[in-house]
Amino acid sequence: MVRTIRFHRHGGPEVLTIEDIDVAPPGSGEVRIQTKALGLNRAEALFRSGSYIEQARFPSGLGFEAAGLVESVGAGVDNLSPGDAVSLVPPRSMVRWPVHGELVTVPAGLAIKHPLTLSWEAAAASWMQYLTAYGALIDIARLGQGEHVVITAASSSVGLAAIQIANRIGAIPVAVTRTSRKAEVLREAGAAHVIASAEEDIEARLKEIAGEHGVRMVFDAVGGPAFVPLTAAMAPGGILFEYGGLSPEATPFPLFNVLSKSLTLRGYLVHEITGDPKRLAAAKAFILDGLSDGSLKPIIARTFPFEQFAEAHRYLESNEQFGKVVVTL
Repeated sequence: MVRTIRFHRHGGPEVLTIEDIDVAPPGSGEVRIQTKALGLNRAEALFRSGSYIEQARFPSGLGFEAAGLVESVGAGVDNLSPGDAVSLVPPRSMVRWPVHGELVTVPAGLAIKHPLTLSWEAAAASWMQYLTAYGALIDIARLGQGEHVVITAASSSVGLAAIQIANRIGAIPVAVTRTSRKAEVLREAGAAHVIASAEEDIEARLKEIAGEHGVRMVFDAVGGPAFVPLTAAMAPGGILFEYGGLSPEATPFPLFNVLSKSLTLRGYLVHEITGDPKRLAAAKAFILDGLSDGSLKPIIARTFPFEQFAEAHRYLESNEQFGKVVVTL
């Protein structure tokens, strides 16, 4: 019997419980991991509350990210051995493969031997944020050297990952955050420009930064009324990736901006990358290289012990964090 996180109804962090369960041994093509650290994501809070694209089946586990030691391997797994230090690519389904527990069984293809210089906390904080940002910026949009990219929710783990990836290829990251309170730390984290959306005119500032040609790419986790000024400052033929929807306000469709500039407004999920072996292999190579040379460095906002898992979720939803929230075991 091992401890795992489960919930029996939708709700706030208070519905999360630590329960003792049996964990199945690895089947063919699977590995079982003794976890050392767990990365938290907004998607898990949405899943817990019943607002995610996947619906829980009660009692439900949850969790996309973990790092730890391979405890055992199933038949047909020849690239991993007990004792290997690994971190996990987010599984496609939290219902099928929840990973927030002491011992978890997952497909072997999700387990990656990460650089041994990474702490357990950093390893658990790597794959969701860098794969999400890489997929939009590099795999799909082909962001190039010298191009501006607008990154909203810039102090989130994915926002900071996008800043680092943009800098790694010589692009120009423009961070959008709600107030100027986090402006200086965003600059220290690599943002070339910072816009406080509640204090400044987004459209005017972007036109000032990017010039008359506008911004080709926007990487947005928020939605809401900002769609209008963001698209107004975009270049003809530009693309706006929507991967979150954090705004409590309705998201208008900026019809005339889209029509006049032939813009693409595109929904995007990290599973587009993780579900394609060739694209995932390219992403893994890029990210592992960046983790090894230090150009990609996970920023940890705060760590919590496993016993304070519900409190970690409360902090995740506070909007106070700068970077990743991690739980340690």
